[in-house]
Amino acid sequence: MPEVNYPDKERILIGTSSCLMGEEVRFDKSHKHHSYTTKTLGQFFTFRPFCPEMAIGLGTPRETLRLVEQDGDIHCVGNKTEGHDVTIALKDIANEQSSWHEELCGYILKKGSPSCGMERVKVYSAETRMPLYSDSGIYAAQLMKNFPLMPIEEEGRLGDPILRENFIQRVFAYRHWRDIESEGLSMRVLTEFHSAYKYVLLSHDQDRTRALGHRLAHASKEPIEEVAEWYLNEWMGILKLRATRKNHVNVLQHLQGFLKNDLDKEDKAELTETISQYRQGILPLIVPITLLRHHFRRHPKPFTSRSKYLESHPAELMLLNTI
Repeated sequence: MPEVNYPDKERILIGTSSCLMGEEVRFDKSHKHHSYTTKTLGQFFTFRPFCPEMAIGLGTPRETLRLVEQDGDIHCVGNKTEGHDVTIALKDIANEQSSWHEELCGYILKKGSPSCGMERVKVYSAETRMPLYSDSGIYAAQLMKNFPLMPIEEEGRLGDPILRENFIQRVFAYRHWRDIESEGLSMRVLTEFHSAYKYVLLSHDQDRTRALGHRLAHASKEPIEEVAEWYLNEWMGILKLRATRKNHVNVLQHLQGFLKNDLDKEDKAELTETISQYRQGILPLIVPITLLRHHFRRHPKPFTSRSKYLESHPAELMLLNTI
């Protein structure tokens, strides 16, 4: 990916596990530097690294931790010294960071960590020391409880093209929401915002998107604070769902319809074939998107300059090239 110089004022503040930044904070004084995060996303994001285990004073090197079920509750204890229980300390440290957590537009966590793992962290039996099931790390669980709408992902899952695009799309969208919220919300602003994201939402869930649009259209007499609260919850809930190829095809064909009186026979056939080849998995999503951008530049429509579907994140990230 070609390097870009994103202006500091436009960079998005993201929290991350310190070890992913290359900081030697792990139990054995090592790190887990994640180059995609630092080198690729680092061109667009400003990172706030944090290690909860270091923050509660464990230091390096240190005994490894694990999650153990005791009396129906999950505890984070020493792997060899189960009496060394840091569960409350990790929950408390998460709560103590809330002042800067609320400034974030996303968070990238370290997979598998008993403190930072977002999911799939093994939980062991206190009696048999055998794994029972998996759950979230203690710090991560408290973070997600405190900020349920914040886009959060693990570095390991960013290797999946669909999950990667989903997370980064949500980060940019959440930043956009924070921007309009800081400028002052009104029904007009909220309606224009929804219009900009309509086709993005439709690519995730068509039924929920139509229901959300219907509810918003009939909310003019409700207090804007209440409307914004339920809208944000549903909007982020829809965006968190994985967009599907079927839904993308429906959106692409819908957008194609706006050009039916502008394209000649050859251009129409080319666009139809391109969408069909995307539907069959022959072409990535970037190809029909790029072709639509080209035609809308030649034949602009009132909504195209505002629609986030055609450009929901920087093209330099190349997120649509592999889905």
